[in-house]
Amino acid sequence: MNIVFLDSTAIPKHIPIPRPSFPHNWVEYEYTSAEQTIERAKDADIIITSKVILSREMLQQLPKLKLIAITATGTNNVDLEAAKELGVAVKNVTGYSATTVPEHVLGMIFALKHSLAGWQRDQITGKWTESKQFCYFDYPITDVKGSTLGVFGKGCLGTEVGRLAELLGMKVLYAEHRATTCREGYTPFEEVLKQADILTLHCALTETTKNLINQETLSLCKKGAYLINTGRGPLIDEQAVCDALKSGRLGGAALDVLVKEPPEKNNPLIELAKTMPNLIITPHIAWASDSAVTTLTKKVTQNIEDFVQQLNQK
Repeated sequence: MNIVFLDSTAIPKHIPIPRPSFPHNWVEYEYTSAEQTIERAKDADIIITSKVILSREMLQQLPKLKLIAITATGTNNVDLEAAKELGVAVKNVTGYSATTVPEHVLGMIFALKHSLAGWQRDQITGKWTESKQFCYFDYPITDVKGSTLGVFGKGCLGTEVGRLAELLGMKVLYAEHRATTCREGYTPFEEVLKQADILTLHCALTETTKNLINQETLSLCKKGAYLINTGRGPLIDEQAVCDALKSGRLGGAALDVLVKEPPEKNNPLIELAKTMPNLIITPHIAWASDSAVTTLTKKVTQNIEDFVQQLNQK
């Protein structure tokens, strides 16, 4: 078996992927551009990738390919319909970030509610040293306890975020989006927007959830609400979020994902974050605790082992 890892920098260098036990040739590239993909993968029986695009056109040029092992949960970088037609299996990994993403969200909640980024920026400029008393009050500080958290997506991550939030004394509402009836344990989408002090996104990216947070939905939000996105960048309309932050419709935002990653230097959110301390951006690392990545790598290898075992039994 020829195994080609197309973007190994998607995994931290200090946590290598365990090699499969069956005989194989392993080739690894840190990055692979669209122009390099066919040449590097042409002899591969198995491709390992996180974000390299594998379109129908590309898959048609890889006749030896049997398996695409994705080092992530999302599969939107692969043309799944084409893969199925061509007999190429696609295996992703789920459940590895069930602790680290919710913890990251909780950290973002505290950072926003207590204006931690603003206070920290002030220390870089030496503002506290110039104060005439022991403290000053330039940024808002509000309690997490008693706040209402609106959760969009009630899967593994959304449910765990809700559980932790309730332990902190928050009221948790799970949003029912575009449904004629509201299931037990859910609250209609528009009602969640109106009631929530904090919105956190954990739903899948689909045609119905793309730009879920846009100018219209933001207009329904409680003035000064906070937005957190650790799901997928295109769940939000980035310009609409910028406008809502500038107008005060949103009191702050904490984003771990953007529409394009890495973002362009002139990305409006990146530019705004340079001057707005209540806009926190982290580089898609909510999932990446050492324990989560270790679990991820083991599951990727197990997916490969299981596939080859089934292949050999045919």
